[in-house]
Amino acid sequence: MRVSDTADLWWKNAVLYCLDVETYMDWDDDGTGDFPGLVQRLDHLVDLGVTCLWLMPFYPTAERDDGYDITDFYGVDPRLGTHGDVVELIRTAHDRGLRVIVDLVVNHTSDQHPWFKESRKSTDNPYRDWYVWRSDTPPDTSDQVVFPDQEDSIWELDEKTGEYYLHQFYKTQPDLNVTNPLVRDEIAKIVGFWTQLGIDGFRMDAVPFLLDTSGNGDGEAARLPDPHGYLRDIRAFLDRRTNGGILLGEVNLPFEQQLEFYGGADGDELTMQFDFIGMQATYLSLARGDAGPLATALQGRPATAPDSQWATFVRNHDELTLDKLTEPERQEVFAAFGPEPEMQIYDRGLIRRLPPMLGGDPRRVRMVYSLLFSLPGTPTLFYGEEIGMGEQLSVGSRLAVRTPMQWTSGTNGGFSRARASKLPGPVVTGGYAPEFVNVADQRKDPDSLLSFFRLLISRRKECPELGWGSFEVLEQPHAAVLAHLCSWDDGALVALHNLGPEPVVVPVDLDGCGAEHLLADLLVEGTTAVDAQGRAELALEGYGYRWLRVVAPGTRRLL
Repeated sequence: MRVSDTADLWWKNAVLYCLDVETYMDWDDDGTGDFPGLVQRLDHLVDLGVTCLWLMPFYPTAERDDGYDITDFYGVDPRLGTHGDVVELIRTAHDRGLRVIVDLVVNHTSDQHPWFKESRKSTDNPYRDWYVWRSDTPPDTSDQVVFPDQEDSIWELDEKTGEYYLHQFYKTQPDLNVTNPLVRDEIAKIVGFWTQLGIDGFRMDAVPFLLDTSGNGDGEAARLPDPHGYLRDIRAFLDRRTNGGILLGEVNLPFEQQLEFYGGADGDELTMQFDFIGMQATYLSLARGDAGPLATALQGRPATAPDSQWATFVRNHDELTLDKLTEPERQEVFAAFGPEPEMQIYDRGLIRRLPPMLGGDPRRVRMVYSLLFSLPGTPTLFYGEEIGMGEQLSVGSRLAVRTPMQWTSGTNGGFSRARASKLPGPVVTGGYAPEFVNVADQRKDPDSLLSFFRLLISRRKECPELGWGSFEVLEQPHAAVLAHLCSWDDGALVALHNLGPEPVVVPVDLDGCGAEHLLADLLVEGTTAVDAQGRAELALEGYGYRWLRVVAPGTRRLL
């Protein structure tokens, strides 16, 4: 393959950046972030080097679930702006070389959505079948609830009609009935509407729940005998309406089941999926100072179709879930990174950001992000990670990490000039407050975390083998070290990461290499010789990291 071929599947070597418009930048100083403010900060993202902007929900909402309880899938929350502002954002982002994807949240609506208000008027209302209802008393489903601190059943009694409606999440979020062809048509219209405005794809929320028809009666479920066929239809529709649009799916399942959501060997369902297994193994490895769990997870990834891709991350907008770890493993991570009850949520996750979890140790923070960007897949950032933002535990729940972006050391971190009481949430206080952590100061500091992120992203873009190539864990004797090799076409990169505090010397053995090869460091200046048998010894500091390009004789790649 040629490097130019990577442009056809742009997502395989992209860098994604997730943000909430409401908390990113307030331009009219009413206390709420808005689209005009985001447009003013696009050049920060370009300077950082990200290539794709992912927007959390900006639609009209009943404000019961931070925007995920939507009352109009075609609208824009008036606090954030207008359709014209969205188009201006897309146009300006595209001008800067940024693609834009948005959340597609069609598993459920708000109970304040006009469709649901109509559906509960009577059992024969035309919109009744847009949701999932049952007339008999449901069994105990307390073990199926997603938010055990808020709900004890996935069914809720509607007093007026005397029937129960399905809600996999909060009772204020009734599930849409995708066995109804009218609902499926409406979802296609939603996809078509936003792509017509220039959107480059969607992050698809709660995909397994969307396709789950087990709550429907037998007659209803029979109308959609192949739910995955419906997901293929959405992908095909998106392909027809866009040039390279993506479906990035939230599918927190074991690897084998995730493969089904890609469409298996055909790769005709989701374009990308988050690697929840690898993320959770990363935290277990960090807690133990042992790279073994992460190496096992990476080697356990199933092979996917060439067009498919994993999205890697160490923090996202929800709780940092640890649900795929065993209970003893989860307790290890809790003890290391969230020992206090207020740091934990749902008995399965944490509501913290990475720097505070690592005690603010810059060596460990940089090592983890170096690791993230060196792994095969597409790295995904949550806003504020590039400057090392912390969380605000006093807010509680998932909102602890959804605090206003910290631009300056000034009032409200430069997010807004409104009174603090007008903001969507409190600005972080303590050691990670804006006076200590902000974009403006770090832009001027060549040794800042922001400058380090720029370097990582720049090097990442120069290494298509990380997004496209084969992956191999290299054998070496140190349990704390992950050594891996990514190879593609004429390029190969060795990455070393020391998860422990002690310095080590790592021996590596590279098949097909000899004394004519060199290993060239990409994050610092320097080279290392390879002997005639393809062996080299590489020094790593405690929590150290190195990226090394395998330089073959006569190579024309820039170092």
